[in-house]
Amino acid sequence: MSNDRYNARESEPRWQRVWDEQAIFATRNDDPRPKYYVLEMFPYPSGRIHMGHVRNYTMGDVVARYMRAKGYNVLHPMGWDAFGMPAENAAMQNKTHPAKWTYANIATMKAQLKSMGLSLDWSREIATCDPSYYKHQQRMFLDFLKAGLVERKQSKVNWDPVDQTVLANEQVIDGRGWRSGALVEQRELTQWFFKISKYSEELLAALDTLDRWPDKVRLMQRNWIGRSEGLLIRFALDAATTPAQETEVEVFTTRPDTLFGAKFVALSPDHPLAAEAAKKNPALATFIEECRRHGTALAEIETAEKQGFDTGIKAVHPLDPSWTLPVYVANFVLMDYGTGAIFGCPAHDQRDLDFVNKYGLGNTPVVCPEGQDPNSFVITDTAYDGDGRMINSRFLDGMTIDQAKEDVAKRLESATFGNRPVAQRQVNFRLRDWGISRQRYWGCPIPIIHCETCGVVPVPIKDLPVKLPDDIEFDRPGNPLDRHTKWKTVACPQCGNAHARRETDTMDTFVDSSWYFARFTDPWNETSPTTRNVVDKMMPVDQYIGGVEHAILHLLYSRFFTRAMKATGHIGMDEPFAGMFTQGMVVHETYRKNDGTFASPAEIKIESDGDKRRAALLDSNETVEIGPIEKMSKSKRNTVDPDDIIGSYGADTARWFMLSDSPPDRDVIWSEEGVQGAGRFVQRIWRLVNIAAPHLPKAGTVAAHGDNADAKALRMAAHRTLADVSAAIERLRFNTAIAKLYSFVGALAEIADKPEKLTTDPVLAAAAREAFDILVRLISPMMPHLAEQCWTVLGGAGLVSEAQWPEPEAALLVDDTITLPVQVNGKKRGDVTVARDAPNPEIEAAVLTLDTVKLALDGKAPRKIIIVPQRIVNVVV
Repeated sequence: MSNDRYNARESEPRWQRVWDEQAIFATRNDDPRPKYYVLEMFPYPSGRIHMGHVRNYTMGDVVARYMRAKGYNVLHPMGWDAFGMPAENAAMQNKTHPAKWTYANIATMKAQLKSMGLSLDWSREIATCDPSYYKHQQRMFLDFLKAGLVERKQSKVNWDPVDQTVLANEQVIDGRGWRSGALVEQRELTQWFFKISKYSEELLAALDTLDRWPDKVRLMQRNWIGRSEGLLIRFALDAATTPAQETEVEVFTTRPDTLFGAKFVALSPDHPLAAEAAKKNPALATFIEECRRHGTALAEIETAEKQGFDTGIKAVHPLDPSWTLPVYVANFVLMDYGTGAIFGCPAHDQRDLDFVNKYGLGNTPVVCPEGQDPNSFVITDTAYDGDGRMINSRFLDGMTIDQAKEDVAKRLESATFGNRPVAQRQVNFRLRDWGISRQRYWGCPIPIIHCETCGVVPVPIKDLPVKLPDDIEFDRPGNPLDRHTKWKTVACPQCGNAHARRETDTMDTFVDSSWYFARFTDPWNETSPTTRNVVDKMMPVDQYIGGVEHAILHLLYSRFFTRAMKATGHIGMDEPFAGMFTQGMVVHETYRKNDGTFASPAEIKIESDGDKRRAALLDSNETVEIGPIEKMSKSKRNTVDPDDIIGSYGADTARWFMLSDSPPDRDVIWSEEGVQGAGRFVQRIWRLVNIAAPHLPKAGTVAAHGDNADAKALRMAAHRTLADVSAAIERLRFNTAIAKLYSFVGALAEIADKPEKLTTDPVLAAAAREAFDILVRLISPMMPHLAEQCWTVLGGAGLVSEAQWPEPEAALLVDDTITLPVQVNGKKRGDVTVARDAPNPEIEAAVLTLDTVKLALDGKAPRKIIIVPQRIVNVVV
């Protein structure tokens, strides 16, 4: 027996070497066993992993190890989402090349991930910045182009005039570029787009089939796709008030029932009618230009102060030709939704109400809540958007909203204006085509050549990949590819024009992550993005794990990309991820020093006095304020370095704590005390295994049989824990699995702490042998290094990482006894515990011994005793 403490520093690297040398986690594509594909969202190589990575990849690793033990051919790969702006920023700041910075970070993070003991197939490792990867991405771009899924068109973008690049909406903060701080401009640029809108209905409908996705994620995607049914209404214009005698403007609305509450028509600043009016109105032109100084993000537009400009144009109400409405240009109307024009019913739309309150246009309620007096119902500062009956709406009064919608639709569909119906039914989607053009160097080059003679020319397949040039300069803002004359200038592949030019925009990095999961199935194929028989066999991903922050764009783009790959023959399915799980964040207290700056947890000591806690700096003992618990971030300095934790406690302790502290879909609060507790549990298991091992039968020996209560209780505890842990892992309730293991270890401690019983009782020793074997297999997915070490001590054959998952015996999952509620004349008086198969006379005798029943009978014999088998006993007095 060894009384030594478990030495994670020595054990963990040794077992990692063994796994690597034997390549036990490598996946064979020709393996005949059923496949299981588990994948965590791959990381951006920023330099170091953080505790969020530890949690994310530990969860995936538990699933991978469990399914491998269950007999599946598990695919569990890893790669790097390696293109993007941070590398360019680092190049500018550190005078280095983005590739050098990126690959150095990959090497560091790969070593960190390996130190976690993850069961990854590193032979499939990919980096999206490698030409061997983006060559195939360029091939698919060309295939999509040929299939009509790519187009080039004018688009409004966020433009940073200092960095001279397009910014994503998320990179516009308070109207300024996230890096330069410059006021963002809206510009019309010619951009490349993937036609994701072609799949709007299909992407929406298919969400109903993704029953292993979180409901919140599916709801977020539904809202983003944004299907809306409504009317496309033609508002006649008073031609005397229009700039060029325009006669109509089209408006899309989902609420035609509220037309009698209309107070204005509003145009997008980019609407053609607004542009025409601005030609004759300098003040309007100035207003439109001001609107364009704000970003294009919907969230920013929705929260900005509602502003408008009265054009002087009058629109005729479609249900009353004597009623005209003022036409405004408004900063909250988007050109790329509907028609770029709306009518405003302020009583029932908060945005419209804020607008009319600002400009004094008033409001007229036309929907009254049930039970409210229509004569006294008024709207002031809060719009009413609930259900009710129509009021102030002439022939619609008294109707429900749905009845009014249908009535208005039929009237306007049958009415005509200019020999065409005034309205027609229409379905709109909020989802817009995906603009992929980025004015950056560190991204996948778009494989297009522009020729003055031939126009837009695809790069021939044989010339792929179009590689990024290595000799690049970041000495000034803007896209360095556009300044690289040698790289940019190329002969046209169609006419031979020597002065054609390459496309200098690169692809949005979301493209890189929209198909990497398919490439993992056969990353060795040099001629095609996928190998059809392999990708169709290994896909879809059975369990995908990642942060909820990617619930919309990444997942939606991946769903589109898979469909586009199917349309171009690269894959045979629509949906890439059968199961989706979004884990919570890792959070930590914050510590603010007296000067307002933050201190890191490593600089702090915590002292407790009863319920009071004091935080102080280690070096000066200066008291610091203990702030709120927040997501770990560099700005708040409340991060914990995984290397420090693994170096101090071991990877298994970090893994165990990350799994045990809270449900995996909720945030986990990092605490030193929790990690220390996990470390103590590691040592406890190690101690119990070493105490018991010398007194247990050798592995593989025939178990001793016999009727032994202690042995049976131990076997029941082991098999119930096995069943519970298996079910919890399959439901991804890792904290529940760990809670069961804590209880099981408590039961084993009672045996291990009395080793003399194992020596004298061979039946109990056999049960203990089985129980310890089960324990080690159960902890193997969570604490694989400790499990291997314990497996060795127990004399297990081979590696526990390759051992089969045990199956619980059904008979041991059922109690031998049952507890039945006992009623006297229908009122519960107690409970009785009897053998599950006890005959009725035995149950009756046990019931009559209960003090509460004796008291109720008061010395009398019961009239009858009614027994409902295995449910209840009723004594009738």
